[in-house]
Amino acid sequence: MPVSASDEQHGTRNRVARSILDHGPSTAAELALRLELTQAAVRRHLDTLAADGVVEPREKRVYGARGRGRPAKVFALTDCGRDAFDQAYDKLAVDALRWIEQSAGGGEAGRAAVAAFARARLAVQAEGYRGAVEAADPGRRTQALAGALSADGYAATARSAPVGEQLCQHHCPVAHAAERYPQLCEAETEVFSQLLGTHVQRLATIAHGDGVCTTFIPKTASTEAAVTADPSTTKTTTASASTAGRNPE
Repeated sequence: MPVSASDEQHGTRNRVARSILDHGPSTAAELALRLELTQAAVRRHLDTLAADGVVEPREKRVYGARGRGRPAKVFALTDCGRDAFDQAYDKLAVDALRWIEQSAGGGEAGRAAVAAFARARLAVQAEGYRGAVEAADPGRRTQALAGALSADGYAATARSAPVGEQLCQHHCPVAHAAERYPQLCEAETEVFSQLLGTHVQRLATIAHGDGVCTTFIPKTASTEAAVTADPSTTKTTTASASTAGRNPE
């Protein structure tokens, strides 16, 4: 059966949304380059996706000195847009975690059981990342971890900051489960600390309503000389207890 024009347009819109899911908030120009489409075509699809509540326009963040002219507009997935990709998996995850919690008796014992499961799950996942991280030069281990996370669907990036680095995950396959069970985020943060060999601090999570999961990795004596700060990145990335878990603006 031949593909109708309507089906083809729907398929292209899904490709646009998927590209934003995989790469994080993107400009129309970036999407056009990735998908080999014209910017005009991409903008038409973005308008439809925005009208459907799947994506929303935002002002692109500029770190450091801002150049002349208006900042570029980027498009990010909304919660509704993420749901279209994650809903079935998240429901299964929440159901499984609820069963673990209730089987342990609920309350503090139930929360501890979920935490133990989260640590065990992340420990297995971490073994797949350990080789890439340990094989990287000390100054590039955060980038290596970002690459390993991206291969697992987390659309992760790493960037330098004046006093360390930020690991950003633009997608979380278990965001709704983590909203109900923060032990998943806590276990992931512990694993990042173990893999990178230093204390790390979670600044923001998609599960808490932020656009990106952001983890701060401070410079250490072993990596300070090896890490070269990105000239375009001049924002200090620290957080107090009152802002931890929220996206710094």
